[in-house]
Amino acid sequence: MGELLWMAGKAFLIAIVLTPLVRDLFRSYHMVDRPGKRKVHIYPIPRVGGIAIAIAYGVALLTAPAAETAAAPSVWKLLPGAALVFLTGLLDDFFSLKPVFKIAGLVAAASLVFFSGLHVGGLGGQPVAVWLDYLLTVFWLLLTSNALNLIDGLDGLCAGMGLVATLTLFGAAMLRHNLPLAHATFPLVGALLGFLCYNISPATVFLGDSGALLIGFLLGCYGMIWTQKASTLLSMLVPLLALSIPLLDVSLSVLRRFLRNQPIFSADRRHIHHRLLDRGFSTRQAVWVLYLFGTLAAALALLASSPLGGKSQVVVIVLFCVAAGIGIRQLRYWEFDMVGQFLFRGGLKRALDGRLRLERLTSELERVTDQKAWWTTLVEGARGLGMSEIRWIGLEGARTETLVPQTAPAWTFRVSLTDAESIEVSGGVPDAASSLDLIGFAETARRTFQASRAATQPETTAAAKS
Repeated sequence: MGELLWMAGKAFLIAIVLTPLVRDLFRSYHMVDRPGKRKVHIYPIPRVGGIAIAIAYGVALLTAPAAETAAAPSVWKLLPGAALVFLTGLLDDFFSLKPVFKIAGLVAAASLVFFSGLHVGGLGGQPVAVWLDYLLTVFWLLLTSNALNLIDGLDGLCAGMGLVATLTLFGAAMLRHNLPLAHATFPLVGALLGFLCYNISPATVFLGDSGALLIGFLLGCYGMIWTQKASTLLSMLVPLLALSIPLLDVSLSVLRRFLRNQPIFSADRRHIHHRLLDRGFSTRQAVWVLYLFGTLAAALALLASSPLGGKSQVVVIVLFCVAAGIGIRQLRYWEFDMVGQFLFRGGLKRALDGRLRLERLTSELERVTDQKAWWTTLVEGARGLGMSEIRWIGLEGARTETLVPQTAPAWTFRVSLTDAESIEVSGGVPDAASSLDLIGFAETARRTFQASRAATQPETTAAAKS
């Protein structure tokens, strides 16, 4: 334990000394992150903290005693990949790489780790084919790297969440006597603590992609080191809980964009930390709220990794799901509220009922043979759809039918049938049991009107000739 403390201490001292030096050097060359509409800071800040963290972590590991190095061969399996991730992030910080090049760098780094012998290994303790193991390893490392990168939006947030996750995995390693994992994680604890002295609000230096991607990649590798000595559900549960807040944020982002039919990799200002700011929290308060939830997840992870873990895994999962559900609800994502209303509060039934009524009206209107029958059918259909009044403004004047007497309309909707003719429908505020597709109604009315007009004109022409 003494050697581990010395390694972490070295990393801390290097980070706390090197961070301001790197910050001031790059600030003098105006290599800074400038304010923007998606950013919270209001003045340019260097984003080179990853340099200090990478050097502090690397030096602490490379100068470790021979006995410690021999006891932790897994560290040497992750270092080449971690170095490539750091270089990829550094290039992005300086030259703003296209996403495809960043992904390519991360895939190459994950491949290095896989072929060095560090990999997922299986699902729930069950071995999988080599090709599937490779895909799982690459996916996992891409997920963790980008999850930490996406959450890097407030002062101290990414580094702090990385610190909580690293401490969690270190604690789990000590509980399970997993020396390789303890050897790999504890130096990063020291490096992150040293960096956070300058990154806590108000920050004077940012991580940059070089730092955020590196932290996420290392945490993903730590999770795989853990799975090599754990089994069954426990092998996946502890790293997932340790990284729960960043993973939850990236999952919600993908799901939100899917529901809104937006590109998955598009940027927006609706991440968890943004929603907390929108709810009225200050930057520092939002960060501490997320620290609190991260600490709760860490406690559940340590409970799962304790000697009682085998008996408490189901309880841990239930507790986390309940806490996550309450937290997501408080963030008030309207996309999820709409899905919940649609699936669980009768929205699906109302939508189906409204659609069936409209389909029935469409079928009846398609069978009419003249405009008089069209108008009569349309009036009855509008009554069935819950409208209060319908008016036909035609070539021969206006016809109005009141469907619900003594009801003041709350809305009016106009549909152009031709250049000179139209219909207007109005209604009250729909109750919770109704669903009205006005666009579908307008399309049906316009199309069937033109068909009924075409069917009526030959009869009119024939009568005029006779």
